[in-house]
Amino acid sequence: MGIASKIRRLFHGGVHPPEYKDLSENCGIEAMPMPERLFVPLHQHIGAPCDPCVSVGDKVLKGQVIGKPAGFVSSPVHAPTSGTIVDIKEHTVGHPSGLTMLCAIIDTDGADTWLDTLKGIDDPMNAEPSSLRDQIRNAGIVGLGGATFPTFIKLSPPKGKVAELLLINGVECEPYLTCDARLMEEQTERVIDGIHLTLHALQTKKCIIGIENNKPRAIEAMQKAVADEPNITVQALPVMYPQGGEKQLIEAVTKKQVPSGGLPVDVGVIVHNVATIAAISDAIRDGKPLINRLVTVSGLGINRPANVDALFGTPVQSLIDHCGGLKQETKRVVMGGPMMGVTLHYMEAPVTKGTSGLLAMTAKEAHEEQERPCIRCGSCLQACPVSLMPTEMAWFSRTEQFDMAKDYNLYDCIECGSCAYVCPSNIPLVHYFRFAKLSIGAAEREARQAEISKKRTKIKDARVVKEQEARAAKKAAMKAKMAAKRKASASATKKPAATDSTAAGDDKAAKAARAAKAAQAAKAARAKKAAASGDAGGDDDKAAKAARAAKAAKAARAAKAAKAARAAKAAKAATEQSE
Repeated sequence: MGIASKIRRLFHGGVHPPEYKDLSENCGIEAMPMPERLFVPLHQHIGAPCDPCVSVGDKVLKGQVIGKPAGFVSSPVHAPTSGTIVDIKEHTVGHPSGLTMLCAIIDTDGADTWLDTLKGIDDPMNAEPSSLRDQIRNAGIVGLGGATFPTFIKLSPPKGKVAELLLINGVECEPYLTCDARLMEEQTERVIDGIHLTLHALQTKKCIIGIENNKPRAIEAMQKAVADEPNITVQALPVMYPQGGEKQLIEAVTKKQVPSGGLPVDVGVIVHNVATIAAISDAIRDGKPLINRLVTVSGLGINRPANVDALFGTPVQSLIDHCGGLKQETKRVVMGGPMMGVTLHYMEAPVTKGTSGLLAMTAKEAHEEQERPCIRCGSCLQACPVSLMPTEMAWFSRTEQFDMAKDYNLYDCIECGSCAYVCPSNIPLVHYFRFAKLSIGAAEREARQAEISKKRTKIKDARVVKEQEARAAKKAAMKAKMAAKRKASASATKKPAATDSTAAGDDKAAKAARAAKAAQAAKAARAKKAAASGDAGGDDDKAAKAARAAKAAKAARAAKAAKAARAAKAAKAATEQSE
């Protein structure tokens, strides 16, 4: 253990752990027997998980889409063989915390029948680059070096960015792993064809294949294959972990450094793993989706190390059984390499697109020792290939001061494990960094959800206010309409009343006139009677007669005045009503 100080360095930091590649480097590629049941995760890539597009009981064919991408940064999942969907449920996967994931469970039928609609692109070297990228996207190809980033996105540089160099990662710097080396040795033509197709998709001319010099047979095979290719060269590199990281490989080959937070295309480079390139050839030439990969099964705890071609969804236990089972002294089983892989808690976990290795490690290899306090030796700072300060990042991560950890460029950490490897106190530094990243991610998701909820509440409140205003306006309009209706009805009712009042006044006047006429008739009758009886009263009768005549005249004038007053009053009332 320790930092390799006598090895030529092409990038900052790095370590040189025991390689253990001799366990499997001479093991040729062999096909795995068909499992009776596959557990195919619907999330085998960086980005959004897929949505299942099949149902329980459906018959599926090899290469059929069973999981559709749920976002731009996503990748479809295909049936690795023909069979029946018996369930779609949460199942154990290779996760550091032993978490489950939604999986499509397929009972294989043994026929291995392909979907007959799959086809490649005729004359792809003369086809539009966009059609090649679409074919790669539909085939579900992701980075097979471990990152599992959707390949079609890398082949579509952002506007204003130009890829001047295609860099093929054949470094395979993790100890134990030899599947990429065997691929370059045994399937060289497939790799070279994939390089040509990828160059056409990128519209780039130059390619460099980087291989560490502990793989002499792979270097020789690739150099022989590109001997007549002026634009493709093979570059042997000194052995140093983690030289397989994108930024470290770019610096080692081109001397260019990708800026913090930047992408390889920022320095004009696109990096693809050698296994990814081979899968591109299969997809474009034959229309074959990504349904299998090479896996190195190794370690001192396995009875027969091997490089196997396994279908996605194959349980880890099937690989172990195929390789003779575990030795009694096996301490733990790791999926991936020993530096960046995860310890498996259940052997039912399936092989996925990111599974490059399966290691059965004894106590000698595992180096499981108790964590002790940091002694501030600075070894982790020297080993970090990204020039970070792991001691400070770990302290802030442990104490949940995540903002401070971010200030120390937490997200530049590639989780290579070099710092933990050289730590004399056996501090699991990478575990703390992963914990911090997961916690920050969870907090950010909660904050985004809260912001979405806030916006939804604001929109709802605005809608409620608008509805209330609309109801108030409608109510006001109804009130105004009813008031106008009542006023019109009242007007119609008052006009006949005024006519009746006038008629009543006229009746009273007529009655008074009749009374006056009757009085005059009575006076005339009395006068006639008096005349008939003679002039008996003398002067007294004359005086009485004159008094009565005056009284009758006064009554007639009073009746006439009352009649005129009533008529004037009625006319005034009629005028006011009409107004």
